Amino acid sequence: MKKKYLLQKHFLPFLFAFFLLGNLKILPCTVAVVSGRTTGDGRPLMWKNRDTNFVDNKVIYITGAKYNFIGLINAVDIKGEEVLAGINTEGFAIMNAASPDLAEKDKEGDDNGRFMKLVLGECANASDFENLLKKTTGKYDLAANFGVIDAEGNACFYETGRSSFEKFDTKDPKVAPSGYIVRTNYAFTAPQKYTGGGYIRFERASHLFQTASAQGCLNLKFILQEASRDLANEKLHSYPLTSPTIYDSANPLYINTNDTINRNSTVAVALFHGASSREKAYSATMWIIFGQPISSVAVPLWTMAASVPPALGGQKTAPLNDFSKALVSYLYPDRRGNMPQYLNVTRLKTYGGDGILNSLFRLENQVLEKAAMKLKEWEKTKPSEKEVLDFEENTASWVFESLKSSFPDIKVQD
Repeated sequence: MKKKYLLQKHFLPFLFAFFLLGNLKILPCTVAVVSGRTTGDGRPLMWKNRDTNFVDNKVIYITGAKYNFIGLINAVDIKGEEVLAGINTEGFAIMNAASPDLAEKDKEGDDNGRFMKLVLGECANASDFENLLKKTTGKYDLAANFGVIDAEGNACFYETGRSSFEKFDTKDPKVAPSGYIVRTNYAFTAPQKYTGGGYIRFERASHLFQTASAQGCLNLKFILQEASRDLANEKLHSYPLTSPTIYDSANPLYINTNDTINRNSTVAVALFHGASSREKAYSATMWIIFGQPISSVAVPLWTMAASVPPALGGQKTAPLNDFSKALVSYLYPDRRGNMPQYLNVTRLKTYGGDGILNSLFRLENQVLEKAAMKLKEWEKTKPSEKEVLDFEENTASWVFESLKSSFPDIKVQD
């Protein structure tokens, strides 16, 4: 009996953690790359709404073979063996959206995260990335739409399988006439059509980007505050954030967010704001929102800090991620059956009198303004590692404390 107890106490938790790392299925993501000629400030953008059934995320600083980098990881992945999106000291950034229609028989793209970790440690630009793809052909189980930007102004997608890839470049007017490319979870070069996913999200994101481009506002703020947090379902003619609905807490309005860009399975947003030039590669910024973007605030990170703030890293889980999970639970209160797919729009729109998003935007706009001012200073004079780290830590800590004070009845579970 004692041996059986020890087995249950020590081995089963380890087995459970192994199952999560080795067998966790990656769910759909919504992603885009934008050329600097379109963004207004000459700096490219790259966006990923990360969707998965593993809700604990964090960021870590990793020492690579050639270049060091910041990576978004699953919190249980203590050593950072798989990077889901990241940026290195050369201003090169990569992310992906799983594309199952590019997988070979009996393969699922299980090496996507491990490959991105390798890439961040070895590649300084898109050319390096292409050479690495050619060099490693057939060695990794890949099935993804990989997006990359670099300090040389490149912004590209690579539809990649185990043994081949196809490049889509925002510099090509036939591919990206408006200077941007949107992807979800299917490939235009897939051997079998309609075997991927994310068609509704692709159409919605494409419409949002098309409108923003026409209005000259396809920029950092648009992606953070409109695209990433979008809750519309065009197939159902559902536009909860703009509909003039009268909300009644006694009879709340719910929507299913399984096919919206901000999904019930969205666990993080990674938005990369590229460098203005090769000489200013250090200024490339990674913005991170933990959890569903309707439940938290974006925080900036730079590789020149050579570390990450405790609020985004943490010993086990990131405190900002923990708060976001608590706010998501408030917005998705019904835990029966498939009801966790349903967002309580009434709570979202009426919390505190003017709604959750208005409170988040008040905080986020302050962060955006302060970060823009700092970047102007740093563009003129490269800052010290300590100066950057202090700004990161102060910003992340201020965001965390401000969220807690703005939502006093949202309690984080220990």
